[in-house]
Amino acid sequence: MGKQDPLLNAAGIAVRFGGLQALDTVDVEVQPGRVTGLIGPNGAGKTTMFNVLTGLVAPTDGHVELDGTDITGWPSHRRARAGIARTFQRLELFDRMTVEQNLFAAWESGHRGGGLGRGKRECRRRVDEVVDLLALAPLAGRFAGQLPTGQGRLVELGRALCTDPRVLLLDEPGSGLDAAETERLCGILETLVTASDLAILLVEHDMPLVMRVCDVITVLDFGKVIAQGTPAQIRANPIVQAAYLGDADVA
Repeated sequence: MGKQDPLLNAAGIAVRFGGLQALDTVDVEVQPGRVTGLIGPNGAGKTTMFNVLTGLVAPTDGHVELDGTDITGWPSHRRARAGIARTFQRLELFDRMTVEQNLFAAWESGHRGGGLGRGKRECRRRVDEVVDLLALAPLAGRFAGQLPTGQGRLVELGRALCTDPRVLLLDEPGSGLDAAETERLCGILETLVTASDLAILLVEHDMPLVMRVCDVITVLDFGKVIAQGTPAQIRANPIVQAAYLGDADVA
């Protein structure tokens, strides 16, 4: 696939917390129909970058654009309504609601008017689509708080998808998954980008997963970009190997 204009574009992002430079002139582009990886050691600034993109942290310098519109000053809820959704390192589910209720609540929060009138039918249709995509039917009536981590991460992904995002930010979705669950996640991500123009930004420490699903990868270290390129270019980059990959199996 050729290079397209980015749907989400962060340019020259800097964030300082007191005397700590968390991000230093970071550029990240997220294109439709592709998975962009954001990797690096713990403390490199990956989650801070997610927080900038979603409006939880205001950058000291730089700007964020969504489809060419400057959204740097927009609050989180406005960005969510404009089509930016995210998942979290720690599961953020409504534990005392069923899986299906979690999905309904996500749809209602992401659409004006909620589940009233015609919206109720649209909500039902979208929830059913997400349940089918993620094979959540056997879990639909279970309380989210009863689920193991792997199933909980799928439900959180489902909640994000129920908001009908244009850009999906996934913060370590492979954390806590076993090999079978990771393989399933890879298949889901590949389906999402091939079946739509969804733009995905993925933060992940599971390097085989990153190398398989990502089209392009940005590597952060101490808040700075040390490399950007395809998985093959990142795998072969000696600077990345020294700073992060080391002897890790990234095939």
